[in-house]
Amino acid sequence: MTIEVAVPGPTVMDELSRRRRVGILLICSMSLLMVGLDVTIVNVALPSIGRDFHAPLSGLQWTVDAYTLVLASLLMLSGSTADRLGRRRTFVIGLLTFSAGSLLCSLAPNLTLLIVFRMVQAVGGSMLNPVAMSIITNTFTIPRERAQAIGVWAAVVGVAMALGPVLGGVLVTSVGWRSIFWINLPVGLAAVILARRYIPESKAPVARRVDVPGQVLVIALLTSLTYAIIEAPTRGWSSPLIMGAFALAAVSLVALLICEHRALEPLIDLRFFRSLPFSSAAVIAIAAFAALGGFLFLNTLYLQDVRGLSPLAAGIDTLPLAAMTMLLAPVSGRIVGRRGGRIPLVIAGAALAVSCLMLVGLSAVTPFSWLFTAYVVFGIGFGFVNAPITNTAVSGMPRAQAGVAAAIASTSRQVGQTLGVAVVGSLVTASLQAGNHLDFAVASRAGWWVLAGCGAAVLLSGLVATTPWARETARRTAESINPEFLERNAA
Repeated sequence: MTIEVAVPGPTVMDELSRRRRVGILLICSMSLLMVGLDVTIVNVALPSIGRDFHAPLSGLQWTVDAYTLVLASLLMLSGSTADRLGRRRTFVIGLLTFSAGSLLCSLAPNLTLLIVFRMVQAVGGSMLNPVAMSIITNTFTIPRERAQAIGVWAAVVGVAMALGPVLGGVLVTSVGWRSIFWINLPVGLAAVILARRYIPESKAPVARRVDVPGQVLVIALLTSLTYAIIEAPTRGWSSPLIMGAFALAAVSLVALLICEHRALEPLIDLRFFRSLPFSSAAVIAIAAFAALGGFLFLNTLYLQDVRGLSPLAAGIDTLPLAAMTMLLAPVSGRIVGRRGGRIPLVIAGAALAVSCLMLVGLSAVTPFSWLFTAYVVFGIGFGFVNAPITNTAVSGMPRAQAGVAAAIASTSRQVGQTLGVAVVGSLVTASLQAGNHLDFAVASRAGWWVLAGCGAAVLLSGLVATTPWARETARRTAESINPEFLERNAA
C-alpha cells in the first residue's frame, strides 16, 4: 500500500513566501510609523510645551534635537550590533526601549527631564529603522522587489506625517501635550508581539567588533557641533565655550577619519564613500532631512504663535504636505525600481527648493492659499526623495553589511534633521536679538533661504550621482569590497 502525501506545489509555496515577506514588511513599517508619528506629533506640541515649561526657543530646539542627536550618534552602532547579535533581537529591544522612553516623556516634570527622556527614546529608536531596513533588504533580495518594498516602507513616512499633526492636534487640544507620547505604547507593544512571532532571526555571516574609538568620536563630533550651533546666538559666537565646541567638532572629525581609516573593523567603512552614488546618497539625505526638520520646526511655531491657530488647526493645515508624501513615495519607489533614481531626485530637489523659496517672504498676513500651495510642493519633493536615498545606499554593497550601509543612510537623515533644526532656530534667535522690532515670521526668512539651498543641494547631487561616471565608481567600489567579504565568509 502506498501512502501519498500532498506537498504544496511551487505556486502555493511561492505565495506563502510572498505573504510572509509582505507580513515582515508590514511589521517593520510599524516601527517607522511609531517613530514618524513621534516626530510630527512632538513638533505640533512644541508651542504648548514651551508655554508649560516657560522654555526659550533654544529649549524647544533641544526638545527636538536631543532625540535626533542621540539617534544619529547610535544608528551605525545599532546597525552593526544587529548584524552581530541578531536583527530580530535588536529590533525587539529597540521597540521596548522606545516605548519605555515614551512613557517617561509623558511623566516629565520639567524641560530638562523631558530632554533626558527624549534621549532614552532615541536609544530605542536607533535600533528600529536601520535594523528594519536591514531586515527588509535581506528579505527582498530581488533588486526590483526591494526597490518597491522600500517605496512602500517610505510611504509610511507620509502616513505618519498625515496622522501625526492631526492626531497630535486632537490630543494636545483635548488632553494636553503629555498624551502625545501615549500613542507609541500600543503600537510598540503590538510590534513586539508580531516581531517575535513572524520575523525570523538573522545575523551577518561575519561578526563585527564594536569600534569603541569610532563611536566615541562620532558622539563627540555631533554633540559639540549641535551644541555650538544652538547655543551660539545666546552665548555669543566668539565666546570661549562656543569656540571650544567648534574646535572640538573639528578635531573629532579629523580624528574620526584617521581612526576609521586605520581600524580593521571600523564603525564607518570609509571605502563605501568611494562610490559616488553612495556618497551622494548621504549628502542628499542630510540636505533633504535638514529641509524637513527646519520646515516642520519653523512652520509649527509660525502657525501657532504668529497666526494664532490651535494645535489641531495647525495640524490640519499641514495635511497637504503629508498627503503628497504618502501618495508619491510608492510612485518614487516604482520609478527607482524601473528607471533608477535620477528622475525622482531631480523632482525632489526642485520641489523642495521652490517650496522653501515660496516661504522666504512669509509674514503675519500671508494668504493661506499660498501656504497650501507651498505645503503641496514640499510634499511632492519629500515624497520623491526617500526611496532613491535608501536604494542607492544599499545597492551594490555586500549583503553581509546591509545593516551598516542602511545605518549610514539613516544616520545621514538624522544628522540632517538635527542640523536643520539647529541652524534655522539659531538664525531666528539671532535675528530676533539683532532687531527687537522683528516678529517671528520676518525673523525666519533667513532660515527659509537656507532650506531652499538644501533643496538645491538635493537637485545637484542627484544629477551628479546618476551619471555613467558615478555608476562606474559604484561598480569599482563593489568589486573592491565584495571579494574580501566572500573570502572571509568562506573561511
